[in-house]
Amino acid sequence: MFEDLEPRPARGAPLIALTREDLDGYSVEDLKERIETLQGEIARSQAAIDGKSSQRNAADALFNFRS
Repeated sequence: MFEDLEPRPARGAPLIALTREDLDGYSVEDLKERIETLQGEIARSQAAIDGKSSQRNAADALFNFRS
């Protein structure tokens, strides 16, 4: 209940912080792991986009009476 009163962070804030992070302290292995994790997140984001696009296309086809 009280959680609803807490201000939410801006949507892109964590992503912006990630892009500004200093990478000098990371080892090569750490950087490779970071890349692998980020590539997984890119794939997950792309799958979400594809799913939403498919739903939108299906809805557009259903409600398009001009065909």
